[in-house]
Amino acid sequence: MAEMPTEDLKHTPLYERHVTAGGRIVPFGGYALPVQYPTGIMTEHKWTRDNAGLFDVSHMGPSFLTLNTPSGDAEADHAAIAAIIEPLICGDIAGLKPGQIRYTLLLNDKGGALDDLMVARSKTPGTLFIVVNAGTKEGDFARIAAAAGDKATLKRADDNALLALQGPEAVNVMAALVPPAADLGFMQFGEFDWNGTPVTISRSGYTGEDGFEILAPAHMSIALWDELLVDPRVKPIGLGARDSLRLEAGLPLYGHDLDETVSPIEADLGFAVSKRRREAADFPGAQRILAERDGKLTRKRVGLLVEGAPAREGAEILDASGNAIGTVTSGGFAPSLGKAIALGFVPPEHTAIGTKLQVSVRGRSQPAEVVPTPFVPHRYFRKAV
Repeated sequence: MAEMPTEDLKHTPLYERHVTAGGRIVPFGGYALPVQYPTGIMTEHKWTRDNAGLFDVSHMGPSFLTLNTPSGDAEADHAAIAAIIEPLICGDIAGLKPGQIRYTLLLNDKGGALDDLMVARSKTPGTLFIVVNAGTKEGDFARIAAAAGDKATLKRADDNALLALQGPEAVNVMAALVPPAADLGFMQFGEFDWNGTPVTISRSGYTGEDGFEILAPAHMSIALWDELLVDPRVKPIGLGARDSLRLEAGLPLYGHDLDETVSPIEADLGFAVSKRRREAADFPGAQRILAERDGKLTRKRVGLLVEGAPAREGAEILDASGNAIGTVTSGGFAPSLGKAIALGFVPPEHTAIGTKLQVSVRGRSQPAEVVPTPFVPHRYFRKAV
């Protein structure tokens, strides 16, 4: 993310606000986005952990998948729309209640992750709210649209603005902005009104903190951004702190900790393979994934506490004797801990908590230890649907 953007990069509706605020603009996922503001990544990271950080995540891929000919029976229509998306993923969408969100993975026929995504059941019968990653959204949308055929329509919403409000003060800020949305629980969403404008708000995020994501029309996004920043508890946060926050939260980044060769079990995301789907073995790559779940694994993602300089992506992971056994997929300094941390893949026999390993940083071996993730406890607010 160090190179300056070229003129062919896309701009989010909030681009000018980032420039005016002194954001250092870099290319990311085909967009020109702020990596940091003048106060710096460390300050932004800590502000989000203590207050409320505001992120422009409009580069992501929000969309709505809707039945073309709903029957009028809400449960039947939900079953029909779930039947379209489920053959592509490993999550139980049919079992969702209205307003409930599920984290899942889009899989290839070998059980590798094409993307990780959020799928939610709208309170509008026969409609799913789907959010995919920026770098994979063209392929994801094409795959979903092909599965929908003439049964449903995929309406992209990535020309709108998507804002993430994250941190312990986010709920109090939301209570002043859109009071009903503050009553959502983690992984719940709904349609709300803000100053006469319809907005879609979910209680979710990518920082490990409590927080919300707000999908708003592009033409209202600057007014929404400005109103949020009037609140003294809110400051704008760039991509740099978003990455350090998600790393502390132990959350994978697609294209780094997840790719087309990595299965949900290898990625330590077994929870995303829903029980009903496991029992039916009716998802892509089920034979491999279920075998891995039974122990037939060659590698697994772990968290590492690193002594010394941070081990960045691509660094070798070594066993206690100095033999190369794996690779770091994400790594950096954890501002909340004051230590270096990393995510990476190692053979199963090296995954036990407390295992002493090493990492190779610029040709020098540094001690590392397998530790539980998240590195910093999640602070999600959970409630019944």
